[in-house]
Amino acid sequence: MYGADFPLEQMKTYMGTNPCPADFDAYWQTALKEMNSVDPDFTLTKADFSAPFADCYDFSFIGVRGARVTGKFLKPKNISGKIPAILQFHGYNCTSGEFSSRLNYVAAGFAVAVMNCRGQSGMSEDTGAVKGLNSTGQYIRGIDDDPQNMTYRHIMLDTAELAKIVFSLDYIDQDRVYACGFSQGGGLTLACSSLEPRIKKAAPVYPFLCDYQRVWQIDPRTSAYDEIRHYFRTMDPMHKREEEVFTKLGYLDVKNMVKWIKADVLFTTALSDDMCPPSTQFAAYNRITSRKEHLLLPDFGHEYLPGIDDCIWEFFVNDKMTF
Repeated sequence: MYGADFPLEQMKTYMGTNPCPADFDAYWQTALKEMNSVDPDFTLTKADFSAPFADCYDFSFIGVRGARVTGKFLKPKNISGKIPAILQFHGYNCTSGEFSSRLNYVAAGFAVAVMNCRGQSGMSEDTGAVKGLNSTGQYIRGIDDDPQNMTYRHIMLDTAELAKIVFSLDYIDQDRVYACGFSQGGGLTLACSSLEPRIKKAAPVYPFLCDYQRVWQIDPRTSAYDEIRHYFRTMDPMHKREEEVFTKLGYLDVKNMVKWIKADVLFTTALSDDMCPPSTQFAAYNRITSRKEHLLLPDFGHEYLPGIDDCIWEFFVNDKMTF
């Protein structure tokens, strides 16, 4: 992919192709107003899984449009004073995963909240009824409806709602709430940190949901972004509505959101990524105005990245950065 994308030096100054709607800021202000009007009815239910040093729960809350959103929540058994928290977001069409994979952070004194995205493989509800194509994928779902009805709008708001809930817990240190995730989780990490600027640190890894029109121009023919091709082939084969479609997708483009981030950002890009093209990730990274660092892996694609989990650990737990 590195060879098919822009040269690295060009990516370092690339700001993106996909348009940003003229009313982008007002769109998200309206969305957040809707989110803040919802009583989340947050619940914790003791999980079957247990660990000697951790309390483990299944959580749920009500998001926008009445969907009950679920996930996992872990915290140390013995809490003294305020503790930090990490919000984790999973990959596209995956789930919140296993309790055991989060115990390292609990052992270090963190609370951890992991959200199941609505309408994907977890138990979160998808209550959104939209006009038009809705048979494949989520970021294209609602593109023929009012932009306020697009499915990914609701998922992004769910990340901000989860953050708001975690900030409200009386044992959480308000100055140490962090977010991280890979792929879709990386994109949602950027969305969450944009919509909830109290997030202090963010660690997105090869983020999805960036610069959709650039993806279409590269035409990587990968499953993650195949929804764009499917939409045009099914609904607009002559691309008469191309400008309209990409402008609407601009509401859901994290490169347009990251201007609101206040967090320190540790951003990772695999330069041979053929799933989420590197230039699309640079379009988001280059627009972040807070303190940031970009980790680049030239020989890796959308796969396991050696050493990155350790880098994120050092960033969150040991406050090690080279800003």
